[in-house]
Amino acid sequence: MSWFNDVNQSLPEAHQAFASLDAVWQLQGKVITTSSLCEVLRVELDGKGYYVKRYRKAGENALGAMVKSKARREWENLMRFKQWGLPVAEVVACGEESLWSWPRRGALVTAEIENSKDLAWLADHDSPLLQQPNWVDSVSRQVAQASAVMHQHSFAHNDWKWRNILVAGSEQNPQIYMIDCPAGTFWWGPFFEYRRIKDIACLDKIAQRVLNKKQRIRFYQQYQNVSKLSPKHWQDIAKILRFFKGRE
Repeated sequence: MSWFNDVNQSLPEAHQAFASLDAVWQLQGKVITTSSLCEVLRVELDGKGYYVKRYRKAGENALGAMVKSKARREWENLMRFKQWGLPVAEVVACGEESLWSWPRRGALVTAEIENSKDLAWLADHDSPLLQQPNWVDSVSRQVAQASAVMHQHSFAHNDWKWRNILVAGSEQNPQIYMIDCPAGTFWWGPFFEYRRIKDIACLDKIAQRVLNKKQRIRFYQQYQNVSKLSPKHWQDIAKILRFFKGRE
C-alpha cells in the first residue's frame, strides 16, 4: 500500500484523519456525490475544510489492477498541473492499496478553496458575475491559458467542463482552480487532435448558453494567443461547434 500525507502535525485532527488509507475510509462527513465507483465527502478538521474522494475500485477498465487506478491518475494529474504552473486544489493526502490487490481502493484528499464555486454552479444559478464583462474576460483568459498549457504538452483533460473549474477571489480579481481530472492523459497525432477539440467543445457547451458570441470568440483567441483569426482558426472553430452534433 502506498500513502502520502502532507498535512503538518500542527493540524493534529487532519494529520491523524489522513494518516492512512484505512483512516480516510473511516471518515464521516457531508456526502457531496456518490456512485458505484467513488464517493466525495466534505469534512472539517482543525477549522479547515477538506474534500475526500474515495475510490472503491480501480475503475471500469477490464484490465483492473493491470492499469493505473483512477485515484492514482487523478492525483498524478493534479500534481502535473501544478508542475506546469497551473492553479489546482492542493493535494494534502492520497494513496491506494498495493498493485495486485483486487478490488483496489484509493483516495484523494484536497484542501477546500474557501469561498469558491464551480463555473457550472454559477451558470445554473444565473450568477450576476457572468454579466460582468471584466470578470468574464479575466476568467476566460485563465481558462484559455490552462487549456493551452495542457494542449501544448499534448495532454487532454477529457472532462474539461465548467463543473471542474472553481472560481474564488474577489469580483475584481477572480482566480480559477482546476479539480477532478482522473481521465486526462497524453495523446499523439490524430488521437490528440480529437481530444483537443473535445476539450474545447466541452467548455463551449455551457458557454453557448450563457455567453455571447463575441465572448466565445474572444476565448478562442485567448486560447490560441492571437488577436486575429486565420482561415485555419475558423476551421478549428467549426470542428468545435460540430463536435457534439448528433451525439446527444
